[in-house]
Amino acid sequence: MTTGVPTSTAPRRRSPARTFLPLAVAAWLILEIWLLTVVADAAGGLAVAALLAGGIVLGAVVIKRAGRRAFKNLSDTFQQAQQGQQPTPQQPGRGNGLTMLAGLLLMMPGLLSDVAGLFLLLPPVRAWIGRRATRSLERKMAAAPAGSFGDAFQQARIHYPDGKVVQGEVIRDEDRPGRQDGPDTTYRPPLTP
Repeated sequence: MTTGVPTSTAPRRRSPARTFLPLAVAAWLILEIWLLTVVADAAGGLAVAALLAGGIVLGAVVIKRAGRRAFKNLSDTFQQAQQGQQPTPQQPGRGNGLTMLAGLLLMMPGLLSDVAGLFLLLPPVRAWIGRRATRSLERKMAAAPAGSFGDAFQQARIHYPDGKVVQGEVIRDEDRPGRQDGPDTTYRPPLTP
């Protein structure tokens, strides 16, 4: 009987991202709070509140503008497809994803996130990050074996079953001894719980 449970029980190694990402987020939060207190000591609490409010407003404007541009690009693509034209592909870094990320970083409270959001608003920085992300994604997709995406989900279901996996054995019709052509007339029990 095939159960789908791996026979080897080698310990799974924890990825570096799972180890260092929580530490990096905690260090970033501590640094943001420290910078806010330094600026509050130097310029006053009202100046820090004005900086944070300005970042929220600017971030909302950037996200709204990027959303409108994304909707316009989508409607232009639909119009081109309806007219029978091939839609024009976008260049890396010219999309709205990084612009929306910049707006989100501006809306987050903190000075480092505001600086990162302002840098992402610069077109050369967006283009550079877009090219790097495209190259990295293409490299990872070329190195992945065929069918690995589905296998990853299957392995996740096996290691963390949610009660919806039914253990059993698959018997293909062509592997059955004494196979007959035509409808299957053997008895099958009802599918009641």
